[in-house]
Amino acid sequence: MTRGARPFSPVPGSPLVPTGDPMIDGVGPAAWAEDRADRCDLTLHGEPRIRPMRVVTGVTVHPKSPDPRGMRVVGTDGVVAGTVVDIWVDLAEPYVRYLTVLLVDGSGEVLLPMGYARVVRATGTVHVKAIRAAQFARVPRPKAADRITLLEEDKVVAYYAGGYMYAEPSRQEPLF
Repeated sequence: MTRGARPFSPVPGSPLVPTGDPMIDGVGPAAWAEDRADRCDLTLHGEPRIRPMRVVTGVTVHPKSPDPRGMRVVGTDGVVAGTVVDIWVDLAEPYVRYLTVLLVDGSGEVLLPMGYARVVRATGTVHVKAIRAAQFARVPRPKAADRITLLEEDKVVAYYAGGYMYAEPSRQEPLF
């Protein structure tokens, strides 16, 4: 038995069926490694590797790239979930890892992995196919506002990954 799931049948190796909220319970594509280190990944200098731009110096968005800060974030249902208020960068590589989204429902801020975001400069929006707007409120949140642990990263990314299967009931049905 695993978090929030039961075997489909008593046959050994049977697929697991979610029993609760699979995106939170870590089932199937929303699974994460429970024994993942609950500490920050570090740079060669011993500093947290992934940080929001508001706390680092010398990091900017390239002038030819769209700056998503201030853009509306739209879920797969076409509803606005929030607004991008910060960008989290990988200090060991020139790479944007997350966007901070301030939610319109007033429940605070969540992280959006860049791999699940499509920035559309022409409309000033960031589109997310993985989850619906209301589901942003349940994205796992880091304990600290300016750093993220390896375990927290696993849980955040797993939530969005799970959305591709579990965010809409129709996504769980056979394709043919």
